[in-house]
Amino acid sequence: MDDNSFGAGIRKDILFYSIIIIFGLFSFRLFKMQILDNKIYQDQSEDNSIKAVTLRPPRGVLYDRNFQYLVSNKPAFTIDIVPSEFDTSKSEVLEKLISANSGYLKGVFAKFRGYPAYLPQKLAQNVGIETISRIEENKSFFKGISYNVELQRDYSFGVNGSHMFGYTREIDAKQLALRRGEYSMGDYIGNSGIEKTYEYLLRGQKGYEFYIVDSKQHMKGRYENGQNDVVPSKGYDLVLSIDREAQYVAEKQFLDKSGAVIAIEPETGEILAFVSSPEFNLDQLSSLASGKVWQKLTTDKDKPLFNRATMSSNPPGSTFKMITAIAALEEGVITPEFTINCSGGYQYGNRFFKCTHVHGTVNVISAIEKSCNTFFYQLILKIGLDKWAGYAEKFGFGKKTGVDIGEETRGILPDSKYFDKTYGKGKWTNGYLISLAIGQGNIITTPIQLAQYAALLANNGNSVQPHFLKGYIDENNDFIPATFKTVHTDISQKTLDIVRQGMFLVVQGAGTATHIRNTKYTIAGKTGTVQNPHGKDHALFVAFAPFDNPKIAVAVIVENAGFGSTHAAPIAKEVINAYLQKLEGTYESKVAEAKPEEVTDEN
Repeated sequence: MDDNSFGAGIRKDILFYSIIIIFGLFSFRLFKMQILDNKIYQDQSEDNSIKAVTLRPPRGVLYDRNFQYLVSNKPAFTIDIVPSEFDTSKSEVLEKLISANSGYLKGVFAKFRGYPAYLPQKLAQNVGIETISRIEENKSFFKGISYNVELQRDYSFGVNGSHMFGYTREIDAKQLALRRGEYSMGDYIGNSGIEKTYEYLLRGQKGYEFYIVDSKQHMKGRYENGQNDVVPSKGYDLVLSIDREAQYVAEKQFLDKSGAVIAIEPETGEILAFVSSPEFNLDQLSSLASGKVWQKLTTDKDKPLFNRATMSSNPPGSTFKMITAIAALEEGVITPEFTINCSGGYQYGNRFFKCTHVHGTVNVISAIEKSCNTFFYQLILKIGLDKWAGYAEKFGFGKKTGVDIGEETRGILPDSKYFDKTYGKGKWTNGYLISLAIGQGNIITTPIQLAQYAALLANNGNSVQPHFLKGYIDENNDFIPATFKTVHTDISQKTLDIVRQGMFLVVQGAGTATHIRNTKYTIAGKTGTVQNPHGKDHALFVAFAPFDNPKIAVAVIVENAGFGSTHAAPIAKEVINAYLQKLEGTYESKVAEAKPEEVTDEN
């Protein structure tokens, strides 16, 4: 063996044994850390573990236009459960304790299946002190169960407003998947109405407190004395256009009725009162509603969850006669002096279209005043379907108003394309159109559209899209006004004055609503009766007041009631009187005053 080969062998041996020694030392070090010094490192780990505790911010409150409370917050006990820590053999005992149905816990666990089982889930809300006391006394038995005080919505301010305010609920798995990062399990989110539309303003920003905890998650103190904590930011308070007194009166008028009433300030489009009846209990839906509550609400034949004010679809009846009159006047089909002789109806081909009475000689103003069908039957044939529909569209029919609570239907505004699609091109005749002139047949509208229509008539053809939000109060306590789209009909003042005069005489002359004549406030309006193939007719009324300087416009529908003059017009009168008296300072409030509980970021 030569010297080079021998040297190479020595170097290999040295390298080999060096690796063995280094590996041995590393292994011993690892053994010492994991086995011999385990307790030391465990203690250090326990001392250095940091836990973040989420601080949910107070949700913004809702004020009326006069800064009276509509919806606020109140502290309430809430029970949470950590699925991974809870012994499911004790489910039945816990369900009885919180007055839940058998199997309720299974539903809670299933709701967030796929999410970490060590995260707390909300189990019960608005829990009584007796239940909390029993949980506190049996901590060792109910492992994984905790309680805390959270803020929940307070609706104790004299009005319901269920379809308007909407409700908040704990975020579900589907919503959480779509908004991960913004929300976490246990957070509340607006599910309908104003609460949903303005969630981004109301929700606020979460805060965090950091604690040092051991391996069993026992808190051992604040991390760095709270220097890294983040204070939660309260949600913005909203100032709504609603007048609490007018809302209260409107709700009282519908206690035993189904239908809707909407009042609007004509110049601004601000909604003063908004009722869809029957309503529902917001407290039930803003908590963890049981299956029985949901089943009762969803199967109720009166459909309390259905927002009739924006979603109910019916022909507008005679309230639509002003549209036909406007189209005829603007197109030069008639003049203000044009008259016809009403002998009780109109013969078209082999069909006779009836009028309500024999009115004799009528012009456009007296035809509106007396609601003469015969006068309007003839006009639509002279105007033409598409031109008539064009004028109706100017007043917002056939499309959504854009009201800021989300759920809304557009109705149906038939034109030639609609009839071609519905009946087939060339398969419909002018006979299909005659009923449209008096708001019957294929025309479908919603109460919110009728309210906007009344506001436009009141304010000389101009307004703003109907809305609830006047503005919000920001973090600097400044009021930030909301802005909405303006609406212009471009109808001549002369034409508007003519139809407004007809509406004036409906109440103040010899028309169909003289029984609501008011010596103090001059109301103008138009009655309507909607034919209902499934029962009694629906009653309609649109109105505004005072006539010379309108401050309020109203639309009312009372389902299955009969004539609009008898059942809908008196409701409009009560709402109008309440609001105008409020403006004058002569209204004696009937709303039970409620004072919200003091709420701070620490609650």
